[in-house]
Amino acid sequence: MNFSIKNRTPVIAWLLVGLAFMFGLFTDANADPAKEVRIATVAYNVNGKIGFNGTAAIVEEQGWLKEELKKQGVTLTWVPVTAQSVGVTINEGFANKSIDFAGYGDLPSIILNSGGIETRIVVPGGRGNNVYLVVPPNSSAKSLADLKGKRIALHRGRPWEIAFARYVAASGFKFSDFKISNLNPGAGAAALAAGNVDAFVTLSDAYQLEDKKVGKIIWSTKSAAQDWKMRAELWGAKDFIAQNPAITQIIATAYVRAVYWTSQEAHLDEYLKIANQNGQPENVFRREYSDDSVSWKLRWSPLFDDLVLDHYANVAQYSRQANLIRKDINTKQLFDARFLNAAIKELKLEGYWQPRKPAFRGA
Repeated sequence: MNFSIKNRTPVIAWLLVGLAFMFGLFTDANADPAKEVRIATVAYNVNGKIGFNGTAAIVEEQGWLKEELKKQGVTLTWVPVTAQSVGVTINEGFANKSIDFAGYGDLPSIILNSGGIETRIVVPGGRGNNVYLVVPPNSSAKSLADLKGKRIALHRGRPWEIAFARYVAASGFKFSDFKISNLNPGAGAAALAAGNVDAFVTLSDAYQLEDKKVGKIIWSTKSAAQDWKMRAELWGAKDFIAQNPAITQIIATAYVRAVYWTSQEAHLDEYLKIANQNGQPENVFRREYSDDSVSWKLRWSPLFDDLVLDHYANVAQYSRQANLIRKDINTKQLFDARFLNAAIKELKLEGYWQPRKPAFRGA
């Protein structure tokens, strides 16, 4: 049976054309306007190859996000960011609208939002990473008290500052009790190796410093409360989220798929091979993840619970007291749980992770 328009009466032909035109308008009116989504993430150049680490590496490896966006006519663009200047670079990207989403830490995000550039947490980043205090291998220091009046390398405004600040306060000290040198991670490690500082605050690269015999760990957040750990989340620009909810949902679902896969113990070895693209030895990552108060499964929990809420309230309070921001900020407005909740439901993961009470369900 031939249904070509040219074999029908003009009335039917014009009716079909009109219906097609109306359908086109309806489809366009309900489609997200963006044709490209740009996600900033920490990246490393190892042997001439750019690689990601963490959840972004898994998302990229799985390929699901790229394919799902392609079905919507949307291009996925990863925006690599050097580890030496994550916060500043990503904040600039959100400010000048050159990125739409980013995986990065708590303190720079608070600073950005306090300045009027609004972003939202779309998927929390699990239970966080550890922060370490490292001293030279021949140092007699065994605790923070032994470093009073000494030189400590700390990159100010980076997420690990919060954990160290809590350690300082809990030990009965203030930053003014130490000579804080504001050095980025590379410069801080070099200063420690050269004997130009007495201690260095850093992340899991602390184990490499021990392996190279240029440092030894005397404290880490492994021995502290869970909410002392450094946090990094998937953040999205508020305006982009509002204008592109379907795209945002696809991205959120991709990240939840990735952390669900990663959270299974059977995938640990494969995860390390995929996500370890920053040139650090695999045993560094294994030591970071071992002997921790948080289980492997729970480490990857993306739930909005009181741990996340309380953490950001504490970060905002510290930022205000430390004069890193000029006005108070209502941190509850930073959380948009709609997309995570929908992803959990779509992937049938209700109950897979247990939240700390009370769980956050709002937008």
